[in-house]
Amino acid sequence: MLTKLLPPNVATAEATADPSPDELFLFPEEEALIRNAVPKRRLEFGTVRWCARRAMGALGVEPAAVVPGRRGVPQWAPSVVGSMTHCAGFRGAALARAEEFAAVGIDAEPNAPLPEGVLESIALPQELRRTRELERAAPEIAWDRLLFSIKEAVYKTWFPLTGQELDFTDALVSVDAGQETFRARLLPAPESLSPAGPTAFSGRWSAERGVLLSAIAVPARRPAAAGAPAHGSAPRICRAGSACREGDLTGTT
Repeated sequence: MLTKLLPPNVATAEATADPSPDELFLFPEEEALIRNAVPKRRLEFGTVRWCARRAMGALGVEPAAVVPGRRGVPQWAPSVVGSMTHCAGFRGAALARAEEFAAVGIDAEPNAPLPEGVLESIALPQELRRTRELERAAPEIAWDRLLFSIKEAVYKTWFPLTGQELDFTDALVSVDAGQETFRARLLPAPESLSPAGPTAFSGRWSAERGVLLSAIAVPARRPAAAGAPAHGSAPRICRAGSACREGDLTGTT
């Protein structure tokens, strides 16, 4: 599913079921992170890294441990950028060469409505109105959860580039239901944003097999021609004030 949402030179790997524990190799530093975890958590943690290492192989990168850094952001080799995500029924990873992409952000969520009251806490007035319209037009898609997923993908793209956190309401998201695309515009005053990140970006989404997916890939900055302005890089969105789970904006993956 991820391959349809990202450029062909982004390597993806996904699983809709966990392999047996015997198939899930972990490096010692990864094993140390979940030594006392319950079996469900071990499978989630192991399978998403199994996906990541498959994506590494597709790029010709040596398999390596993936441990969380600040705010739970996966730490990749210097030559690689990427993102991991998991939810019920889906685990996935997307990696690309840093010389080609500045950042990649993906997020998976179940195609089910958000808990009561959550939409109102993450959506701007314009987003809330549009979500209600889409719910009436196509109730088979949990549009509130999709908005949440998109904002998660935005944060997963932004934070590794800038080290800055964003709240859900710091980005205004526009969803194109027909084209299955989205655009997000960051709203903080320009002086409060890092010059390393853009103020807007776009991505793709899908709703298949009970899973909502959102994905963003930001091309690497190219050297500007003489006399030409340089182009910016990429973004990400935070889940302020909430407990974080693996794969969330601020959670450990």
